[in-house]
Amino acid sequence: MDAAARGWAASGLAHLTGEPDGPADFSRAAVLSRARAAAEQFSAYTGVAVDAAELLAGRAALLGLTRRGRVSAGGATRLFSARDGWCALTLSRPDDVDAVPALVEADPADPWPAVETWARTRSAADVVGRARLLGLPAAVLGEHRGAAVERTALGDRAEPDDLLVVDMSSMWAGPLCGQLLRRAGATVVKVESPQRPDGTRRGDAAFFDWMNSGKLSYAVDFADTGALHDLLGAADVVLQSARPAAMAHRGLGPDDVPARPGRVWLRITGYGAVGEPANRVAFGDDAAVAGGLVGTAGGVPVFCADAVADPLTGLHAALSVVESLRAGGGELIDVTLAGVAAEYAGLPLEESENDCPATVPRRPPQANPAAVLGEHNHDIARLIDERLRTPC
Repeated sequence: MDAAARGWAASGLAHLTGEPDGPADFSRAAVLSRARAAAEQFSAYTGVAVDAAELLAGRAALLGLTRRGRVSAGGATRLFSARDGWCALTLSRPDDVDAVPALVEADPADPWPAVETWARTRSAADVVGRARLLGLPAAVLGEHRGAAVERTALGDRAEPDDLLVVDMSSMWAGPLCGQLLRRAGATVVKVESPQRPDGTRRGDAAFFDWMNSGKLSYAVDFADTGALHDLLGAADVVLQSARPAAMAHRGLGPDDVPARPGRVWLRITGYGAVGEPANRVAFGDDAAVAGGLVGTAGGVPVFCADAVADPLTGLHAALSVVESLRAGGGELIDVTLAGVAAEYAGLPLEESENDCPATVPRRPPQANPAAVLGEHNHDIARLIDERLRTPC
């Protein structure tokens, strides 16, 4: 067994990949090796140690997840066969489940058997196309071939001190990027709407704390574009995971807010920031399938690890921000979940080591509790005022 396979086993990622009643799958062991290289590069730039295995398997350890084959470790996404290929669909939100009758043109008691039966007689493209028309996160296996990271010049270059990061992202990839930048010494402001806070606040507290501990919390109605405009104008780095059109509609896109010299604006999307792909909803498991990043069991695709596109994207987003800042910033950086997954899917496959024990993922060190929503509003208002009054 080579070093990549041993690392895959020891990290807990083998424990998360394969059929639940079968051996662990080692075919994607190179994923961890490549992620470790990215983490080491981030550490070399920042002096902060980053454990790639912890990033990729940590949520599963916190939630006690295991491999479930064609059901994602978290349970919300499934792989199923269409007439000519494999598809993934995520039903993680109440609205997703409510849309199933319109998708399958029936009113099933259990959505998943109905979806799988309906899909068997249709092409994969038709299945996913119809799902996306209904706003559902869906993907054809291996459909995405776009770039993982794209950079566009967007302002003057500079080397800011006392880095202020405005984290307007939610869920996993964006908040992980913000957390890594916080560990590297940045002041990170987590921005949430009181009406629609980050959905992970309603979930497991340990995971939310892991992603958001140490960030300042700013609660603001997103209709209050004046307050947000000032905050974004004071930022050295902006992290965004909302659809670009939604931000632009409110006048809060990267072209709408005057930038401090060297500002880096990072957008995380499922499939890209322009055209029809910019409107697609994506989560870590279905985006991984779109990029082709799946394991295999008996010649059939299974989910690779736990929503693996999310932590990989968060890691590479943080690395991209640091690289940009070292070069003076002044950039718009677009990072796509499916693109990152596709890049990793292109790594060489490993021989599966069926007789190798797959270790259960280790829990990350306990994080301090994240801030209460809006806990630092007063302090942040003062910080904005100081920054906007001080010449850059």
